[in-house]
Amino acid sequence: MSALFPTSWVPRPARLLPSDPTQYDGPAIARWITTALLVVITIRSLVHLFSPDGGAHSIATIDTNVAGGANIVAIFGQWGASQLLLVGTLWVLRLRYRGLIPFILSVLLVEPFLRGLSGHLKPISTLGTAPGAALNWYAVPVVAITLYLALCTVEERQS
Repeated sequence: MSALFPTSWVPRPARLLPSDPTQYDGPAIARWITTALLVVITIRSLVHLFSPDGGAHSIATIDTNVAGGANIVAIFGQWGASQLLLVGTLWVLRLRYRGLIPFILSVLLVEPFLRGLSGHLKPISTLGTAPGAALNWYAVPVVAITLYLALCTVEERQS
């Protein structure tokens, strides 16, 4: 069982892709936060895939009562399927290859920037503020700090 916080606060970039991905010697808090993030992303993916409107109107406040509204709903459902595939892969890495927790966090850190870029290049008109747009930039510092922690180590204490 590892300590909650690092014993060495110096991040080691080599931990991003460790030589033994089955071993994780980072702080437990990074494991817990990564798991919590994956749970949230799994739920988000399932909502997009299975809710009747894909969350397009009910969550993202996109007016789907327009020409092509059914296509918007369909795209949200397909987006949920893609998200579920990604998060499923990240779950496999989290559960089987614990040493890749920093890599998982780096993927989770890059994703909102890519969605932000996409939103900038192809803006979406909404009736309100979607939770993704509102919470996206609050999640970034949490993921960045967690990645920093995961790149640090917990060293065995000599007794």
